[in-house]
Amino acid sequence: MARHSNYDKFPFIPVTGNDQDCATGWEEVSAAIAAAVPGKRSIVCVECYPGANLEEIESGLVPELSPTLIIRASSCCKDSGKVLTMLAPYLGGVDPVFGRMNGVTLQHFLDESKVAAARNTIRSQAAQDGTILVIGTGAALITERYDLLIYADLARWELTLRQRRGEIGNLGADNLSELPNLKYKRAFFVDWRAADRLKKILLPKLDFLLDANSRGNPKLVRGELLRRGLVLTSRRPFRVVPYFDPGVWGGHWMEEVCDLPRDRPNHAWCFDCVPEENSLLLGFGSRRIEIPSINLVFSHPRDLLGDAVHGRFGTEFPIRFDFLDTMGGGNLSLQVHPLTEYIQDKFGMNYTQDESYYLLDAGEDGTVYLGVLDGVDPEAMFRDLREAQKGGMTFDAKKYVGQYPAKKHDHFLIPAGTIHCSGENSMVLEISATPYIFTFKLWDWGRVGLDGRPRPIHIDHGEANVQWDRTPDWVKHNLIGQVQQVRQGAGWREERTGLHEREFIETRRHWFRGPVEHDTQGGVNVLNLVAGEQAVVESPTGAFVPFVVHYAETFIVPAAVGKYSVRPHGAGEGQECATLKAFVRARP
Repeated sequence: MARHSNYDKFPFIPVTGNDQDCATGWEEVSAAIAAAVPGKRSIVCVECYPGANLEEIESGLVPELSPTLIIRASSCCKDSGKVLTMLAPYLGGVDPVFGRMNGVTLQHFLDESKVAAARNTIRSQAAQDGTILVIGTGAALITERYDLLIYADLARWELTLRQRRGEIGNLGADNLSELPNLKYKRAFFVDWRAADRLKKILLPKLDFLLDANSRGNPKLVRGELLRRGLVLTSRRPFRVVPYFDPGVWGGHWMEEVCDLPRDRPNHAWCFDCVPEENSLLLGFGSRRIEIPSINLVFSHPRDLLGDAVHGRFGTEFPIRFDFLDTMGGGNLSLQVHPLTEYIQDKFGMNYTQDESYYLLDAGEDGTVYLGVLDGVDPEAMFRDLREAQKGGMTFDAKKYVGQYPAKKHDHFLIPAGTIHCSGENSMVLEISATPYIFTFKLWDWGRVGLDGRPRPIHIDHGEANVQWDRTPDWVKHNLIGQVQQVRQGAGWREERTGLHEREFIETRRHWFRGPVEHDTQGGVNVLNLVAGEQAVVESPTGAFVPFVVHYAETFIVPAAVGKYSVRPHGAGEGQECATLKAFVRARP
């Protein structure tokens, strides 16, 4: 694996060349906001994404604004007991992972009588000179009007880290000390969904975006510049900001290839393209603001996704690319994903996590567990799984589950309902649909998590979804080695590598030594440079600045781009390169 890494961990989209377009630090931020306050009688609204540090934001703004009245959105919330009762139908009881999708909005967290009292106070004070500050999650719903709107936003990954560190709880809850996975579950199913519903309404009209990701180092851009950056991004190739995380089965391949610090036991995961989870960096001169990349999906779904994909999935980005590193590590958990009807009925999701494993690398002993063996007795298998989970035995996966050798550039297709996992000494580029957390672990090889606690197992859910006809003959004919050459030209060839007909994602691999022409054909493309050091993405009409990508980097080509080309570049010239491209299949 020894190599010089050119993987870019902090890709950004340049918006302007002027540092002054991005205020940095509380002194600059508060001065910019104060200068924008119109008149002697003004209402400044600071809407905050759940998890923002309200105390820091308030203390950073108050000295410059000198408000005559401060209304905190938290003072208008229902008490935590009422909130918990309201959310009980959606949080799945004692299950530590799964809840149910719902239509809860931020308005549901507010107490109508408290909101009415706050509005009366605001009306009374607004008749006098001075600035009124309304701040917090739901602030924009409490005040009937505002003269200046600031949105304090945070990346999903930063929120997850704050949960793990015990720094934040959930919206309307007194649960700071609750386990991180339970806070994540509640945020995933309720807090973030509710906040996003309001964010979609506010993005087109906010006056400032406050990047609240880095404590003590806020950043601020005018709303018009934020929106300009989002327009630019929706019409050119770009990358989201990857993040890496250790895991009980994690390996060390990414440490070399992605130039990661050696301050963790391993690196198991990389979310290289999951727009609900990842961030976008927008550049203003030498300064950057970090925003959730889902903001782009909310703002420009048709340019980004294309009409057909938007019509089918709404403001969701349906394709996910992530890395699973077991090189020098262990097996992933043995697992299965829910069938479409099951995820709809039990969890309120519209579609399920069909997926595939593309092998970026593998050791000589690399394997993938896939499907069941001939003659398996389902009752016996699940009896053994339950006994193993109680600690009474070790589950013998080889007795029940197919195991197949895996080598570099193999592609294994995994439609929902197929038992699967990557074995040790494999480096997987996982290409899947994006319902995020709906994985039913059946067996975790007797391990506990890095936190020392048992990892959640969902045998009952799994038993309801395993497809028993996915035996070796079926697997070999449908899920392994499904490579067909589609086209070729001077110095390039295109192959179809899947996915299975039950899956809505199509994948194409291009091997090339010269330029290869592509066309989004009105739908978003997601690609990864799976071979070669470096390539460049170009527009035949010069519609965007040439975009350089490096080995193992995932990049998005919005539907609006239309025609584009990819060719070896720089360190990649003279090499045979390859991209793997995913897109949503057109409906028959």
